[in-house]
Amino acid sequence: MAGERAGRVALVTGASRGAGAGIARGLGELGYTVYVTGRTTRPGDARGWDGSVLPGTFAETAEAVTAAGGRGIGVACDHGDDGAVADLFARIQRDSGRLDMLVNNAAYIHHQLIEKKPFWEKELGACRILDVGLRSAYVASWHAAKIMVPQGSGLIGFGSSFGASCYMHGPAYGAQKAGVDKLAHDMEHDLRGTGVVAVSIWMGPLITERSKIASETNPEQYKDFIATAENPEFTAHILDAIDRAPNRDALSGQTLIGAEIARDLGISDRGRDKPSYREMLGSPNAKNPAAVY
Repeated sequence: MAGERAGRVALVTGASRGAGAGIARGLGELGYTVYVTGRTTRPGDARGWDGSVLPGTFAETAEAVTAAGGRGIGVACDHGDDGAVADLFARIQRDSGRLDMLVNNAAYIHHQLIEKKPFWEKELGACRILDVGLRSAYVASWHAAKIMVPQGSGLIGFGSSFGASCYMHGPAYGAQKAGVDKLAHDMEHDLRGTGVVAVSIWMGPLITERSKIASETNPEQYKDFIATAENPEFTAHILDAIDRAPNRDALSGQTLIGAEIARDLGISDRGRDKPSYREMLGSPNAKNPAAVY
């Protein structure tokens, strides 16, 4: 599989660890050059639900991309800093001359995210996911479109979840997920006919550093989900398959359940199909053809 997409350039935001790191590695497996952003230069900045220091840095993820068969380029970037984001895209344009895929993954994760408390009993800082998570995805997509539209191709992807529909981790998290789904939907309208597509992917439970700790911290809540969890590399392979699909224009603007579109496109997670949680957790909104200016 390695080298299959050599020459393709991707950016995965917020990829020091977790879903972003896995998506970056998955694109590396396909041969992409992957710009990997993050803030962690050495472990200690991020902590698990039990307070333990989480491993992973953006430089380590970049090395893993290269080891997987691609070319990883680590870039320190705070996606809450518009100037730093502008510099990032200027560097991609200068050094690579193109951008084929943007994966909006960066999001602020509050330390009380999975606590079973009403929103007013959590710190107000939990709403920062609407800044780094929703607003930051808009900013990155704005810059990406300025590269992709002139070249006539590209994919803008948003990492989302069933939390856009059901109650999951509180209203700030849910609003962020619903928000990125709507970004994909409305950006498709503006991008139509340019060769650039936008999709939002509802990932299932993922095998990450944080989810492993969550399954230990709240075993009854997470044990069944973890048993069928997805490898985050799976999402990378799904996004690449969407970009190559003959019906990519029809898929653009949709919020897609990763496990379902993977089956449609013949993509598996390390040889295994993954379950959809549609019946349990809800369905994405349908694409709406109406447009009001």
